[in-house]
Amino acid sequence: MEYNKWVADLAVGDEIEGFYILKTAQIKTSNNGKPFLAGAAADRSGTIDVKIWDYSGPLGAEDEGSVIKLRGNVTEYRGALQLILSRARPVQEDDRYDLGDLVPVAPIDADAGWRELLDMAETIGDEDYRAVCRKVLEQYGNRFRTIPGGKSMHHSFVNGLLMHTLYMARIADYLAGVYPETVDRDLLLAGTILHDVAKCDEFVTSPLGLVTEYSVRGELLGHLVMGAQAAAAAAKELGVPEEKSILLQHLLLSHHGDPAFGAAVRPVCAESELLSMIDLIDSRMEIYKETMEETEPGRFSKKVFALDKKIFRHR
Repeated sequence: MEYNKWVADLAVGDEIEGFYILKTAQIKTSNNGKPFLAGAAADRSGTIDVKIWDYSGPLGAEDEGSVIKLRGNVTEYRGALQLILSRARPVQEDDRYDLGDLVPVAPIDADAGWRELLDMAETIGDEDYRAVCRKVLEQYGNRFRTIPGGKSMHHSFVNGLLMHTLYMARIADYLAGVYPETVDRDLLLAGTILHDVAKCDEFVTSPLGLVTEYSVRGELLGHLVMGAQAAAAAAKELGVPEEKSILLQHLLLSHHGDPAFGAAVRPVCAESELLSMIDLIDSRMEIYKETMEETEPGRFSKKVFALDKKIFRHR
């Protein structure tokens, strides 16, 4: 019996037990009139079809996307691996498993990263920008720390938004020091920290924290507009001067750089121009990283949709 063996490493004859995600589940009826469950189980490494014969519960379609504990044997059916289960149940309160084994999680210490981001917000010298950042981060904090940075394009893993924002804030802090006569560090850092905050409202997530779809508000407005609205509301409540509020909203509305890529307006000040470039740098570097992990050294990758090209992983 092997415990929590990766799906990608399973082979015919393996007997396994452990925690996996129930990707799909459907109760069907066999030719002899008895119910059985047909579905799929998964971990971070892959997915495998599962079956439980003579089965009527407790698992069903309503448990899709949740973690289950299972025991079974790996067989082969029509050229594909299949897991025939002898036991399966929902997780219980005293069960212990590592979420990072089941779904992709950002390779950062989330608690330390969140503290670092809050500390960076406190270094904003301008009292108004600092207060808006503090208020909006308090509003979104619990979601902001955990949700992915995207549905599929980049940082589409648990804690992805935190990682993306933290890395961007580090870059913004550095580049503001390189161009102190051109860039207002306080405005740039505030805009960077808040640029994607409304993804907390834009995304609908599964019980395990991955993005499953976009919310109605997310489809109709998008995170750029909702983020600008959140910043404007906080600025109004705090009595921030209108010019500062509008500048901060402009950074959030323009950070995609061009309307062709989703920007509500084009960046027209140094800080918004730089923010759009920092966002592009970090998102593309993450796409390179994820693609390189799937590409052999000395080889080209498959065409990457987000980059509109293949990339080369050198040795």
